[in-house]
Amino acid sequence: MTHSDHPSPLEARCSGPLTGKARVPGDKSISHRALILGALSVGKTRISGLLEGEDVLNTAKSMRALGAEVDRTGDFAWVVQGVGVSGFAEPQNPLDFGNSGTGCRLVMGAVAGCPITAVFDGDASLHSRPMRRVLDPLELMGAKTRSSGEGGRLPLTLAGARDPVPITYRTPVASAQIKSAVLLAGLSAPGVTTVIEQEASRDHTELMLKHFGAEIVSSKEGAHGRKIALTGQPELHGADVVVPADPSSAAFPIVAALIVEGSDIILPDVMTNPLRTGLFATLREMGALLEETEVRGDAGEPMAQIRARASKLRGVEVPPERAPSMIDEYLVLAATAAMLRVNGVSVEISGDDLLVEGRGHVPGGGLVSTHMDHRIAMSALVMGLASDKPVKVDDTAFIATSFPDFIPMMRALGAELS
Repeated sequence: MTHSDHPSPLEARCSGPLTGKARVPGDKSISHRALILGALSVGKTRISGLLEGEDVLNTAKSMRALGAEVDRTGDFAWVVQGVGVSGFAEPQNPLDFGNSGTGCRLVMGAVAGCPITAVFDGDASLHSRPMRRVLDPLELMGAKTRSSGEGGRLPLTLAGARDPVPITYRTPVASAQIKSAVLLAGLSAPGVTTVIEQEASRDHTELMLKHFGAEIVSSKEGAHGRKIALTGQPELHGADVVVPADPSSAAFPIVAALIVEGSDIILPDVMTNPLRTGLFATLREMGALLEETEVRGDAGEPMAQIRARASKLRGVEVPPERAPSMIDEYLVLAATAAMLRVNGVSVEISGDDLLVEGRGHVPGGGLVSTHMDHRIAMSALVMGLASDKPVKVDDTAFIATSFPDFIPMMRALGAELS
């Protein structure tokens, strides 16, 4: 399956300047974690600015299925009445995470520390993604995988540990999802659960755990790594969370403004956590005109208003150690080889390197297959705004998983999408 049951094709063509001010959706990573930690806390958690895309809504549904009270009280405003650490109830039906690997893997960690059994499921795309790297440390802590697809794929049945044990775990790759799953399971274990990373991944879980009252210490490990130690069995307390605008979502209008002549846009309250802003650093190295003002913070997460103006960009080499801080944004920075080639761009793949030859313009005229990936769809549409010929996208339906208002927002800024 390479597209949705009801595909929504769209075409982007060279447009006039993009101008104006627009708020992009709340950060998906913070939204998932606010719901999950609110559910694992005692008392009420009030969340404002929550991303109301399908991925996060599926996490909200799973928290309800696990016994927490989760209610929408207004636009992007939610309240969670938690059940406390280890307090999840056994769900009556499978937990369906749709397209969300983040929601699925984090909730696996939370469930692994509870004496319950849950079935994890999702759409065809999520079925294709391996879960073994998350399941391995959870099984070391006492959880058991009762059934699964090949390679630990969904659908799978996970039995949480009745007596979870703390572990010291060195992650095989830089992955905030693996780290977070271990830490969430570690909440239920006595003693200290430790995660060691050779390359530091996003620290949203650590910051939010501290915000909800957990005892957690993060220290430097080697040249680029981190060592995170969590004291288990805390009593987490409900807390207010203001969700900053998602830098991964902001990447698309920002890059569009940089490459469409005459553009000048402003995006307020964008998260500027240094472990999430590798794209902004790379764009500045390329010559991008990006300004940050009105800097503030909430729940440990910094945010700022970002102004992006059309810029003369140059090619750069992106260092491998920057990958964890911009992994979701590679698509909009370089797109994919197939997407570029079908639109006349010279691309070479050499080992782990993607080499893109920029010539100052994109011929365009191609049809991009999104393969149910919202990031490919948005990247292709952004590219079409500055291409010689229109760029067609076979299916934009999955954009709703992360950025429901992307198309109307871009049109309001002046993008030619039809």
